Amino acid sequence: MGGDKLVAAVAGDEVEARHGDALRDRWSEEFDLMIDEVQPFEGARALLEATRSMDRRVVLASSGNGKHVDHYLDVLDARELAHDWTTAEDAEQSKPDPDLVETAMRKVGTARAVMIGDSVWDAEAGERAGLTTYAVRTGGFSESELTEAGARRVYDSLEELRADLGRVVEDR
Repeated sequence: MGGDKLVAAVAGDEVEARHGDALRDRWSEEFDLMIDEVQPFEGARALLEATRSMDRRVVLASSGNGKHVDHYLDVLDARELAHDWTTAEDAEQSKPDPDLVETAMRKVGTARAVMIGDSVWDAEAGERAGLTTYAVRTGGFSESELTEAGARRVYDSLEELRADLGRVVEDR
């Protein structure tokens, strides 16, 4: 869920209306102080490499702000692995709305895709975009939360997903 929706979801519409922009700005300032501590999950790069080796287009559909997404791409050394990526600036609404997912698909010129995510918002966005969605439990959600949100299958790790990748990428 992007910051455009998070404040209202956590604190309510009145707080969003009165303080939403200031809270998002403050969050960004605090996050910037610790962004160098962010590390990719084990197996993240290997999953991207395996997907590319199967001759599939890879688009990272993030609702993060541009400078944070740039940092994540650098930490993962993923610029040459991803065909493209999104940021919060690429869509009117963040997940769980399908805007970012649909934008990601347009960036690589396809209407057929598989969504892989790690949050209920990813699963809901994929479902709303009409995609088969798979989830990994790296986002802190339970298997039942992810399947109830629309994930077809939930994996406990990126390595487990990578081992099943052949089946997943053909499921479009």
